[in-house]
Amino acid sequence: MSTPLTTHVDPPSLVTSPAFAQGVIVPAGSLLFVGGQNGIDGEGNVLQGLGPQTEQALRNVKAVLAEAGTGPEHVAKLTIYLTAGADPNEAYGASAAEWPYRTAVTVVTVQPSRPGILVEIEAVAAIPAPAP
Repeated sequence: MSTPLTTHVDPPSLVTSPAFAQGVIVPAGSLLFVGGQNGIDGEGNVLQGLGPQTEQALRNVKAVLAEAGTGPEHVAKLTIYLTAGADPNEAYGASAAEWPYRTAVTVVTVQPSRPGILVEIEAVAAIPAPAP
């Protein structure tokens, strides 16, 4: 679903996915770059398991979006870093409840940023103009 701040680009020559857009156009304006969020709760505890960490990382992304005055519906791009050996299907399954938005997505396998971290998620979002 496109919004007033984003337009999905899905060329007919490519497979269309219900989970992600092939591209997203964001008109010129204010952008928010959300730094890597992982499965750490507000008390600094690392959640156990890929599913719980993925859900928490997305809740953390949404908290940063809200603080900046935008929301997940205005996210143009997510970059998801998974620890080598992590099952991307498990991460995708865990994300469904927290992130039912079509967004351009890149998934990359990496070494963990610190012990116990299985996933880290970055986002780029448009920030709506203030109402007049």
